[in-house]
Amino acid sequence: MDLYSKAVEMAKKYKQNNKVEAILLAGSVSRGWQDQHSDIELHILWKEPPSEIERKNPIDKSGGNILDFYPYEDEEWSETFLVEGVKFEISNFLTETVARFVRQVVDHHQTDYDLQCIAASVFYGKCLHGESVINQLKSKVMIYPQKLSENMILEHLELSGRWNNRLALVDRKDWLMLYEIVCDTQRKVLGALFGINKMYVHHPAFKWLDHVVQCMEVKPRDLYNRLSGVLLDGDPKKGILELEEIIQEVFELAEEKFPSLNIDELKKRADFVRPEHC
Repeated sequence: MDLYSKAVEMAKKYKQNNKVEAILLAGSVSRGWQDQHSDIELHILWKEPPSEIERKNPIDKSGGNILDFYPYEDEEWSETFLVEGVKFEISNFLTETVARFVRQVVDHHQTDYDLQCIAASVFYGKCLHGESVINQLKSKVMIYPQKLSENMILEHLELSGRWNNRLALVDRKDWLMLYEIVCDTQRKVLGALFGINKMYVHHPAFKWLDHVVQCMEVKPRDLYNRLSGVLLDGDPKKGILELEEIIQEVFELAEEKFPSLNIDELKKRADFVRPEHC
């Protein structure tokens, strides 16, 4: 199914409203990663707040079936609907809101993932309407700030203190707590790697991880398979040792690419293991 063409057709219905300044195709379809499970993500940028009628009008014109329709929350109006079996996820923003989110990331170096997801959508997204508006936003995110890299590295290489309990949890067979910590630690590692590679975080749960890791130029060897193996290979202690190696390699990459950063204390904390009693 040609999801890009369906996105273009839907965009035509939105841009009939002259309050719509720009339309951005985001998500997997914008990057050519779509599969049989994919939906279409559109960011609609408005010059002034849309009414409920204005939000529903394109859906009605498409014969869509509304699944969710949310009020204004966290500076966004959002809805999801189905058209001919294809799910659309719509995020409505004021144009000035998106511009401010981008400034918070690029100018103020905020690591917040919700803000970065907007920056990533602007960076990778495809313009379906309002080229001048979108190009202005894209020019803002084109150069990933050095300070944002440093903030991402320092924040995400500070592993949770619970990571120190990893071997105790293996010995106790506390699998639920262990794998919660493992997943949290993998997310930390990935956050640091996004900073090292000067990539905006595209999804708070690192969706499409296989594709994303392929985009990283600086990374531990065979990263995706090793991270997957930690979760899936069935030997928890072996998985912990593998994750320790990955963490060590990420610290080495951070030191190599950002030699001015002092991460020695963070490394000591990451290496620490809760002692055993005699």
